[in-house]
Order: sequence, then C-alpha cells, then structure tokens
Amino acid sequence: MSDPGRRFSGLLLALAAALVAAAASLAVGTRTVPLDEVVRAFTDYAATDDHIVVRDLRLPRMWLGIAVGAALAVSGALVQTLTRNPLAEPGILGVTAGASFAILLATALWQADAQAAQLVAAAVGALAATAVVYAVGGSSPLRLVLAGVALSAVLGGLGLGIRLALPDVFDDYRFWSVGSLAGRDQVPLELPLLVIAVGLAAALLLVPPLDAMLLGDEVAHTQGTRVARTRTITLVVLTVLAAAATAIAGPILFVGLIVPHLVRRLTAGSVGWLLAYCVVLGPVLILVSDVVARLLLPTGEVPVAVVTAFVGGPVLIWVVRRYGAVDP
Repeated sequence: MSDPGRRFSGLLLALAAALVAAAASLAVGTRTVPLDEVVRAFTDYAATDDHIVVRDLRLPRMWLGIAVGAALAVSGALVQTLTRNPLAEPGILGVTAGASFAILLATALWQADAQAAQLVAAAVGALAATAVVYAVGGSSPLRLVLAGVALSAVLGGLGLGIRLALPDVFDDYRFWSVGSLAGRDQVPLELPLLVIAVGLAAALLLVPPLDAMLLGDEVAHTQGTRVARTRTITLVVLTVLAAAATAIAGPILFVGLIVPHLVRRLTAGSVGWLLAYCVVLGPVLILVSDVVARLLLPTGEVPVAVVTAFVGGPVLIWVVRRYGAVDP
C-alpha cells in the first residue's frame, strides 16, 4: 500500500477508535448506561435517569475531553516540529506550569474567576514560561527538558506559598489544580471551546510553511516562506492551545508527548498528516483515560491527569533512550 493510502487507512482506523472512545465516554462510569439507552437519549429522550446522565452530564464532558485532547496533542506536535526536539511537550517544557501559575496569581491578586480573564492569564503565563525555558535551554533538547522541569518546580513552590498564605485562594484553586474533566462540564464551555477551535484552525493553516521549514531554513526561504514570522505565529498558536486546555481542565501532562510519537513514523515527515492524526487521537487518549479514571476506584474518581502521567512516564523514558544522543 502506498504511503498516502496507508496514512488514509490509518486515519480511518483512528476515527473509528475515536467513535468507540466517545461511545464509552457516554456509556461507562460508576453508572453504566447500555448503548441502546445512550442512543435513545438522543433519538427518543424520556428524561429518565439514564438519559439525564448521558445528555446533561456525560455529553458535555465528552466534548470537553475531545477539545482538550485535540488541543494538547496538536500543541505538542507543533512544539516538536518547531524545535525539532523529540522531548518537547507543553507540560514537560513548563508551558502548562506557567499557565497554571498565572491563573493562580490572577485569582490571588484580582479575584479573576471569569473564564475570559483566566484564559488571558493562562496565555500570558504560558508565553512567559516558554520564553524563559528557551532562553535558558537554548537548542539542546536535554537542557530544554531540564529547564522546563526546573521552572515547573519553582512555579509549583511559589504557588504553594501563595495558597498557604491565602487560604481563600487555596479553596478556589484546589478544585481546578488537579487535571480532570470531572465537574468542568458544569461551567460554560462556549468561550474556551471557541478559542481551541480557532487555534486548531490556525494550526492547520500553518502546515505549508512548517512543511517547507522541515527541509531547512534556506530551502524554506527559497520557497517564499517567512521563517521568522512562521516561528512566531506557531509559538503563539501552540501556547494558546495549551493555555486554553489548561484553563478549562487543569494541568494535564504527557498528551502532547505520547500522541505525536505514536503516529510519527506513519506520517513520514508530513506536518499535515501529523496534525490530522493528533486532532483525532488526542481526544481518544483523553477520553479513554477519563473512562479508566472513573473505574479505578469504587468510591470515587481518579483525576485524568494521573492516568495520563502513568502512561506518559514510560513513554518519556522510551523517548529519552531512543534519542539519547543529545547535547548535555
């Protein structure tokens, strides 16, 4: 099978997996709803307990998982493509920590609990964290990871100090600070979902110049690509996507690392195909992790960030071992 045919077939399988994950997200949990009742909840709504659970609780949560998964996976693919760094991922490089700390700071200083304010704070914090990490880490993949981990630790310590000094802020922040989809479906989602949709569309528009830049800056220049402008726009897009996902679901790590590496060989250097797979498989990872999180404990839910970290830790070790020949 030709490469385009193989990629298309793989994308169809990914879409099928996304449909299965979406169905499981609607049906599976502490209260299991039969699939025929899930279908009836949309075709013949009768306001039964099962129908209310599916339409009022799990459907918004499913859409949230799809948006967050796509945003984090595409953000990770963009940062890896932009830096040509296999270890790059918004959470590992401190972008998520920057967004989280900015939201905490805005809550402490200005009681910023409106969605628009939190989105702006997350974007500013994520951009600032990205600038600091790249100023310290330079072009070395290993130094970038170490700088990201160090910055995350520093911001985590500062955040803990603020929460201990201001108990009211701690109460407001505690619910959000653990990456999870639980309870987030009860807040208005229109604005963050719109921001993520615009960010994903912008990422797709960046495919031609990013494909050209994969051949090298000189070749990209000869093809009419404005390399500096493309880098700046890509950095803004990936930061906004990671910040928006963090603002609505809390810090969830490793999604942007796991998904691009799962499909990189299949996409064979095509940024367009890589982003297409990330848009589909990012939600699959989040939705499956969310279903697992619902079932792990009989008395309650585990945050979805715990599940993605459990999967992402071994993936990070594998990536480091595979790309171990990096500058220290």
